[in-house]
Amino acid sequence: MKLPLIALAAVTLVAAPALADGDAEKGAKEFNKCKACHAIVADDGTAIVKGGKTGPNLYGVVGRKAASEEGFKYGAGLVELGETGLVWDEALIAEYVTDPSKFVKDKTGDAAAKSNMTFKLAKGGADVAAYLASVAKPAQ
Repeated sequence: MKLPLIALAAVTLVAAPALADGDAEKGAKEFNKCKACHAIVADDGTAIVKGGKTGPNLYGVVGRKAASEEGFKYGAGLVELGETGLVWDEALIAEYVTDPSKFVKDKTGDAAAKSNMTFKLAKGGADVAAYLASVAKPAQ
């Protein structure tokens, strides 16, 4: 199991950021399905999208290491992915929201791994990813 994790880390570190082919405007509407569990709140406390706190704040998720939002308790599968160095990009987010547990199983190589996120977005994942990229943290 360690070999796939090492390979994942190596690919993640050397690969250029992948972009999903999504529409941010459509994604903003599609995100309404996500806000039952997720909010988007800027670092200064400005609510971009008021939402639930079951899931982590998604402000700046594109470009952020998996399972790294301060103060949020992630499931073991996402923690494991974060430890491999997986960094969210649009393509990974689009893949994740389609079937979160399958994503975690595939990326960790652990058939028992799962995601705490049980909602599956049947379509529009690339649009949601593009929307989340559009509300990214400004470059430092």
